[in-house]
Amino acid sequence: MKDTIQKITMEHGYFNIFGVLIMKPWAKQFYNSKEWQACREAYIASKQGLCERCLAEGRISPGEIVHHKEWLTQETIADPRVTLNFDNLELLCWDCHNKEHSKQLPIADEVEFDESGNLRKKY
Repeated sequence: MKDTIQKITMEHGYFNIFGVLIMKPWAKQFYNSKEWQACREAYIASKQGLCERCLAEGRISPGEIVHHKEWLTQETIADPRVTLNFDNLELLCWDCHNKEHSKQLPIADEVEFDESGNLRKKY
């Protein structure tokens, strides 16, 4: 199962389900940029630091990751309409971020993600 998780994270470049940052080399310069850091901080402040999905469900959780709704790719990384646009951002807690990414990831045939976004063996 560990190999499956590593394969998933290396192909997609994001925080994996254990909270480990796996960043693609082409994304590193953007995420370290002053523009992204300023945008990220402004977005967090605009959402009062709370996870948007938890808040929508009546829960209060600190937002920890500014998520791009349209995932960044090598083609879009230089497009500020995608990378720095508040309409494409969402402040999420770790749990909500992991659930979002687990919905769209290819996984090995012998494992699956449960409704909480946890990796488990298929029955």
